[in-house]
Amino acid sequence: MTARIPFAAFIDRLAEAGVAVEIPATPPPAPARVIVVANDDWGRLGQEANDWGCRWAAGWGEDLDDVLRINACFEQAGAYLLARTTVTRLHPMLPSHTPYYPAADRPERHTQDMFGVAFSDHPDARRWTRHRAWKSSEYPLRRDFPVAGRPPAQTQADHQYRFLAAHGSGVYEIPVGPVHAGIIEPGHFRFQAVGETVLNLEERLGYTHKGTEKIAEGRDAAGLARLAGRVSGDSTVAHAWAACMAMERAAGLTPPPRAVWLRALMCERERVANHLGDIGAIVNDVGFAFGFYQFGRLRESWQRVSNTAFGHRFMMDRIVPGGVATDLETGFIATMRAEAAALRQQVGRLMAILYDSPSLTNRLLGAGVLTPEQASTLGCMGYVGRASSLYFDVRRDAPYPPYDRLKAKGVLHHTGDVNARVRVRHEEILAALDLIEALLAGLPGGAIRGDWPTPAGGAEGIGIVEGWRGEIISYVRFDDAGRIARFFPRDPSWTTWPALEVLIHDNIVPDFPVCNKSVNGSYSGEDL
Repeated sequence: MTARIPFAAFIDRLAEAGVAVEIPATPPPAPARVIVVANDDWGRLGQEANDWGCRWAAGWGEDLDDVLRINACFEQAGAYLLARTTVTRLHPMLPSHTPYYPAADRPERHTQDMFGVAFSDHPDARRWTRHRAWKSSEYPLRRDFPVAGRPPAQTQADHQYRFLAAHGSGVYEIPVGPVHAGIIEPGHFRFQAVGETVLNLEERLGYTHKGTEKIAEGRDAAGLARLAGRVSGDSTVAHAWAACMAMERAAGLTPPPRAVWLRALMCERERVANHLGDIGAIVNDVGFAFGFYQFGRLRESWQRVSNTAFGHRFMMDRIVPGGVATDLETGFIATMRAEAAALRQQVGRLMAILYDSPSLTNRLLGAGVLTPEQASTLGCMGYVGRASSLYFDVRRDAPYPPYDRLKAKGVLHHTGDVNARVRVRHEEILAALDLIEALLAGLPGGAIRGDWPTPAGGAEGIGIVEGWRGEIISYVRFDDAGRIARFFPRDPSWTTWPALEVLIHDNIVPDFPVCNKSVNGSYSGEDL
């Protein structure tokens, strides 16, 4: 086990810095510890947490009627600290954490757009989520904003967004998107370049805003699980698991062991499927169509087995509050073991071909380098972080059942380029196959679902799961009727999209597609 945050020592450090800390008497939303600070001390808290070596993991707001509550989740050595403060509705202003944590940039702008909280020293006051779909004086996550909104007859174009402009001899601008030639989701990319060399890239995302946080309010537990599975469709298992974990912790419910092991089996299958697809897509972006076809074939075969075994290719709606919706028939254990063994051999042969193809490796080596320092500053997780020396995996560093009884093999590379991100995916497939075999061998018997109790009013929980892109954090709070009062899902793409803007510097414009695919941030993962 890794060392934990010396909680008392950090509190003492804050006191020495003049930050008054209150520890609430009410139970904290497991598994985090909770502190409350005055809103004037919010910026100092961020500075001290950064000096202490904490990672800024997530931030979100809540409307508590009389006040707005702002949350920031920090992580260090696998332990999580939830810091809170409040602001009045009439004067919703706070110091920003962004000067100390660039990872807080877009989440704070999202809170600005959705709750009307202004961050006084934030370096970028531009709106992020709004896209002119509602008035600048309206804040959709406040309680008085209707679920359906007040949509105009036609939403105005977002042409007033001010992108960074570069000037000089030979400098030109390339706008790309939000509608793309390929069948992908919308995102806008604004390049400044000289010749073929990229000087700067700025992203404009959020075109897939679905109002997930708003439409979660008032749902029952089962309804929230279904919604969570649609935050990002390629991570339906991981997001649903994180949401159910948060709800179960709030309700004091422990799912049956068999259900937990089946959840992990589905999550590892999701990881393998997406890594297979990504490797094929990455090499296709530099013209290696053979790899695209072959890895696509393997992914399709893998997903067909998931469909036969669990009733859905992506295993959507298979994870439910209290357990899982579908059991695994005994006969599929042998099928999946044979499938894992065969896939390990086929992936090994295909990767040997890829690694031995100079025309391919010459395009991947040294392209899109994200240094360890840059990755750490941005708080990158998952394969993006692990390709740049950031050795963090929730399954290993903050283990949850059943990973507390299993060994999740660590995967780490240091060069931070596209090639390293491909290699991390390859090795994570092999590590996931090891876990799948262990899960099948140790799968306990018994029930697959527990009875759902009615949570107490105000009960809270946090679910933290290692999805295939990295750490997913879901926060849930129930109202007095046992329904959802607040749901916030933090997708790992919040931290990896900004990395794309950094790693593309000094690369050539034609390398953008492969650099982008090597990061593969979700366009859909909650207003990124």
